[in-house]
Amino acid sequence: MEFFNPNSNVDFMRIRRVSVVVALFLVIGSIVTLATKGLNFALDFTGGTLVEVEFDRPVSQSQVQEALSAAGLEGAMVQGFDVSSYAIRLPPSEGGSTQAETDAAAAAAESAAAETGVPVAPGGELDARNAAVAARVVEALAATGAEVTVLGGGFVGPQVGQELATNGLIAVLVVITGIVIYIAMRFEWKFGIATVVGEIHDVVVTLGIFALTGRDFDLVVLAAVLAVDGYSVNDKIVVFDRVRELFRNTTKLSPAEVVNRAINSTLSRTIMTAVTTLLTVVSLYVFGGPTLQGFALVIIIGIIVGTLSTIFLSAPLLLRLGVAKQDLLPKARDEAELARRP
Repeated sequence: MEFFNPNSNVDFMRIRRVSVVVALFLVIGSIVTLATKGLNFALDFTGGTLVEVEFDRPVSQSQVQEALSAAGLEGAMVQGFDVSSYAIRLPPSEGGSTQAETDAAAAAAESAAAETGVPVAPGGELDARNAAVAARVVEALAATGAEVTVLGGGFVGPQVGQELATNGLIAVLVVITGIVIYIAMRFEWKFGIATVVGEIHDVVVTLGIFALTGRDFDLVVLAAVLAVDGYSVNDKIVVFDRVRELFRNTTKLSPAEVVNRAINSTLSRTIMTAVTTLLTVVSLYVFGGPTLQGFALVIIIGIIVGTLSTIFLSAPLLLRLGVAKQDLLPKARDEAELARRP
């Protein structure tokens, strides 16, 4: 199946100077956004409290969210297991994260639980802090008109959140390092630089746009960022493979013409891959609920940005680095070395 004629000759490289400048502005704008507004780190990284509840009848996720907001529990994240069971994550401002807040929660737990009569399912263990928070949650969810049972709860302290953030950063660095090693082994260094620069552009711009949305950045979203990183590299390698093939099989085309022909001949594959992947992640965004919306949004942004950067940033950068047919030919042995041989 071909959406575009593989023998077409759209001159993408004609606007390469403009496209590189636009890409540079996008990166600078994203860095400024990340530095000023920053990412809205979720409970995974900041710490907070998790309360699992079950209703005696089906209750929609929107009803749960509205009941919590009406009770003043702002920033609560609701994840549905089925139509009557939910996990509610509360930020540190609601669940408490410092030692002083822990002591205060422990002191208030007994009276709060006694006043509200928090029903806890068998096997659901709650410490003082979680009991106090669960009491507030049960009181808020009474507005739904259903009977609420607390299945259990847990607390993610700031130290654990910091550890998760550190491990997440290490994971990103390991992935990027592995990709750089792979590219260095498979391609000539000019291809490698163009790929890595495009990869960094895609991740930074994706994070910048995500920061603008103000959505929670959690471990699921971090996984999506790593997926975007892999998608970006894959898309660029497909085009660069065709560039390398054309350089080896043609003699009369200039480097700009080779890059243009490589982009045109792989455009159908690029569009089909992007569209089919977008259909999946858009479905996740629409039907997956709030828990998966952040993950899906990052993938959607990353696919669009990654596809465009392959054509309008990495390919022009490859030309700027002076790629030529000679770069892909076997290196001639040093004549002086050969002369010394008998």
